[in-house]
Amino acid sequence: MDFALTGGAIIAIGGIFPALAIGLIGFKAMEAIGRNPEAAGKLFTPMLLGMAFAEAIAIYSLILAFIK
Repeated sequence: MDFALTGGAIIAIGGIFPALAIGLIGFKAMEAIGRNPEAAGKLFTPMLLGMAFAEAIAIYSLILAFIK
């Protein structure tokens, strides 16, 4: 029971904050593109990199939950 509780807590905490970060990154990128449509090409790559790095944190928490 202890394993299920700690593993679930790790996934819950490790999944909530990266999800919020990915949402905020996408929101701010779309807001910036809406204000300056010519900057869409310059914003796309950093936006995807930021989302990938935030998703990597969630994957690390998944690995920790399986190891724990």
